[in-house]
Amino acid sequence: MLLIFLNKNGILLAIVCLLFAACGQKQNNAKGGNNNGKRAASKLDGYIAKVAPYAEIIEVPGTIVANEATEIHPEVSGRIVQLNIAEGKVVSKGTLLAKIYDGDLQAQLKKLQSQLAIAQSNEERAAQLLKIQAISRSDYDAVLLNLNNIQADIDVVKTDIQKTEVRAPFSGKIGLKNISPGTYVTPSTVIATINQVEELKLDFSIPEKYIGNIENGQMVHFTVQGSSETYTAKIYATSANVTLNSRTLDVRAKIVGNTAGLVPGAFAKIRIELASRNVIFVPSQAVIPTIKGKQVIVYREGKAVFTEVELSGRDSARVAVERGLKEGDTIVVSGVMSTKPDSKIEIGRIVY
Repeated sequence: MLLIFLNKNGILLAIVCLLFAACGQKQNNAKGGNNNGKRAASKLDGYIAKVAPYAEIIEVPGTIVANEATEIHPEVSGRIVQLNIAEGKVVSKGTLLAKIYDGDLQAQLKKLQSQLAIAQSNEERAAQLLKIQAISRSDYDAVLLNLNNIQADIDVVKTDIQKTEVRAPFSGKIGLKNISPGTYVTPSTVIATINQVEELKLDFSIPEKYIGNIENGQMVHFTVQGSSETYTAKIYATSANVTLNSRTLDVRAKIVGNTAGLVPGAFAKIRIELASRNVIFVPSQAVIPTIKGKQVIVYREGKAVFTEVELSGRDSARVAVERGLKEGDTIVVSGVMSTKPDSKIEIGRIVY
């Protein structure tokens, strides 16, 4: 410390004093340096890793689909002269839904039918003449060919007339109609849609890593928006390959039991319970997130060993470790964020 005084003549007098406290502080620091930098080991809580059965549950989105569904298109172009679509009603297979004008085809059919009658008479006379050898075999064959050609033309016209009739391809529920009587339609025109809703299916996809956990006959449960009921479906088919873009496998299940309130196209939230297996569980607070993945601190020979682990699932307070640990390892569960790699630690108590 520096003390400054002024006398009467204005001469500056200074008395410099050394503080003994400062000297004492330096002495203490010097003594502290003789401790060789040793620090007491931190006492932390530990958890003994143990194996327990675990049935992982995954949730995936899905879509409810009709057992059969299609758009109804006419086969030929023309004007609608009859429309028999009961919107929202169930119809049987083969029900006439729409009729396209076929007046020209009906006229052709009548003309051919008249020609057929004459051709049949000519064939009968020619057959009698052939028996008495009044005409040659080639003459008879020409008459028979004419008869067969007319019959074939009639069949073609009848087929064209059938194409003017739009019928239900299967029994199902008709949707909303898109046309009115008198509309000119083409094969690209959508008259309506039909869905077979007596049986419903569930389509969804699962990540590639769960492919081995899915098999035909497995039951899944799902819910839909607007309903608190849980529905059940039975897996019966999977796609032949994994989708390259999403790396998922498409799965299809048939909905069993109650289907009330389910509509094709609705979103479904699906819960899939995988087969139970034994895994190592650790408390969730023991896991340290890193850029490369996840780590836990393992207590080994008085040191903190940071270990990479691969997780697969979790429950309310624990996480399942697939790789990186073995049963019996002591995992640090307290002070994990302040602990440094290879630092000295002690386990104060074991938590359960």
